[in-house]
Amino acid sequence: MRHETSQLQQARRQWLEQGQSMAAALDGRLAQSWLRSSQAGVDPQDTRDVPDPMSGSRLSDVLDSNVELLAHAKPVMDFLYHQIRGSRSMVVLADAHSMVLHTQGDRGFLNKAQRVALSQGACWKENSRGTNAIGTALFERMPVRVRGGEHFMAQNAFLHCAAAPIFTAQGAIAGVIDISGEPMASHSHSLGMANMAARMIENSWLKAAYPQHARIHLHPRVEGLGSAAEGILIMRNDGCLIGANQAAMHMLRLSSSDFSSTVLQERLQHRLQVHLHNRAPAEVAALRLPGGQRLFFCVHSGHTQLFAASLADGMETPATVAGSSTEAVPSPVVQADASKPQTEAALQPADALAQLDTGDAQWRAVVAKVRRIVHSNVPLLIQGESGTGKEVLARAAHDSGPRRNKPFVAINCAAIPESLIESELFGYAPGAYTGALRAGSLGRIREADGGTLFLDEIGDMPLALQTRLLRVLQERTVSPLGGDSVKVDFALISATHCRLQDAVAQGRFRADLFYRINGFNVQLPALRERSDWPALWQRLLASHQAPEGTQLAPDLEAAMQRYDWPGNIRQLANTVQTACALLQGDERVIDWPHVADDMRMALQKSESHWSPVERRYHAAAQAQAQGGDEDLLFGAAASPAKPIKQQTQQAIAAAMLAFNGNVSQVARQLGVSRQTIYRYLRPTKSAG
Repeated sequence: MRHETSQLQQARRQWLEQGQSMAAALDGRLAQSWLRSSQAGVDPQDTRDVPDPMSGSRLSDVLDSNVELLAHAKPVMDFLYHQIRGSRSMVVLADAHSMVLHTQGDRGFLNKAQRVALSQGACWKENSRGTNAIGTALFERMPVRVRGGEHFMAQNAFLHCAAAPIFTAQGAIAGVIDISGEPMASHSHSLGMANMAARMIENSWLKAAYPQHARIHLHPRVEGLGSAAEGILIMRNDGCLIGANQAAMHMLRLSSSDFSSTVLQERLQHRLQVHLHNRAPAEVAALRLPGGQRLFFCVHSGHTQLFAASLADGMETPATVAGSSTEAVPSPVVQADASKPQTEAALQPADALAQLDTGDAQWRAVVAKVRRIVHSNVPLLIQGESGTGKEVLARAAHDSGPRRNKPFVAINCAAIPESLIESELFGYAPGAYTGALRAGSLGRIREADGGTLFLDEIGDMPLALQTRLLRVLQERTVSPLGGDSVKVDFALISATHCRLQDAVAQGRFRADLFYRINGFNVQLPALRERSDWPALWQRLLASHQAPEGTQLAPDLEAAMQRYDWPGNIRQLANTVQTACALLQGDERVIDWPHVADDMRMALQKSESHWSPVERRYHAAAQAQAQGGDEDLLFGAAASPAKPIKQQTQQAIAAAMLAFNGNVSQVARQLGVSRQTIYRYLRPTKSAG
């Protein structure tokens, strides 16, 4: 190792002094990374302090947009750090744009890493920080190890890093997991650990993201099923693939373009079909690929009871493969009727936009509109209240379009100080002003070249800057401070919480800029207007690793559904996160004690505006929870002329009529359990 370090140092000196190639001293990929770093203008000898990490509302926005990645990565990071604890190392999670989201490690090394901003909010893009494990692994889309002096910038030479990219279910980059430390971290097993951690995160995320679809688990060995190395496929009822982890993509030789267009049987010798059947998941069976390779598989159901697992045309079971006479009994198959049209859901492409669909008709209509224009250069303007998911929709639109493998650069126009916004957006030439970086700065707009530029809260952009932005959009060129104009190419998505038409009328927003960004306009519904509240709640529970079977207490659920949610989905997500953190032991019901004090006060204040009937049912539900007599559930409105039990039955009958016999809605409205409703609906036995 010492000999290798000496050779690298000598090669580095010759490169700096004589311009000799580093190819002989570096791995081929790292040599290419050095070349890219040099071409990007990174100064390898720059010893000045790195820019301060992102903080405040800008960091909060980044963390909010990566909430699912963080939820599934943190448990894996805990496990990974437990393996390297005490080795003066750390575990780092960064997003798809090299922004550090979370770190965990030995305190001594964390303090040392902060000197080069290896901390939350710091950006480690290769084109700004030179060759490094995080940025280079994301660029190469494969695991990378960068040891000591292999880092392009000399100030990072104390780091020994191994990083592996994390992929979405459709093969797009979601982030990267990294192990950084002192020389111990350069050992080859560190790269294997990082790669294994990335696969664990992908598998956890994949299982939680598609609760309504069948999951097919694959591995060449029976014992490999259920391990981190198994392949996982997500399959629609018509057999169409909509997602997979990297292991499955490798086994079946899939690419990102295969999703929503490839039927599983096209990759197999035998047909595999999904059916509806309320039973335990199917047992393990075996199949053969066209090349002859055998894979074992089993199918797990989703929340809609889409159970997989019927084999046709003599597909092998493990018993027959082993030569045993015992064979698994195949399950009945519900064959698809080709003469009947498929449902709208089955015909929807399984892209990133489809993953946002949780059943609300307004949201589905917005997604359908956006999908029509993602393959064009029509500017998209997203309007909606704060927290409704404007950036989430923008990212999904980017990931569903032809620029999906190019940068997605998000800029919060309301979060950048006015004094810095020009240099932040347009960049500057070397030495453009006192304190500027020696190598200059590309600026956020040029960083989006080839990809998508997302201008969030564009309605808060200062008027003077609106003029410069308009010129960029018209001419597709950027003029950095102190530099010459540079051509740029990007798709434009803008978002705002205010009515830009009103801002134009009031003179706060340029009319010509409004018409330039308003190529296609969509309005996101507020949370209080959506009909998929239960599905959103369940998805958030899954993203925060709530124990299986966790439910919401009926009266708390009723209060939440009546609440206005001014912070929309972001506020709901924070409430779910707090509730999950406060669950203890074997608790599986989220109730009032699991709600933060400020949220509880807001919900109770909202309850003060309930109608007398709503307050009566709420009080009755609390009484029931404390062991009260269920016959007194409706006693607040009791009439001396009728027995309370009869009044209770009449109240339930009226509610059943109002809700068209939907027991769940009746139970939610009355604040009681469904079992209580069923009990009162049973016919009474006649005397005699």
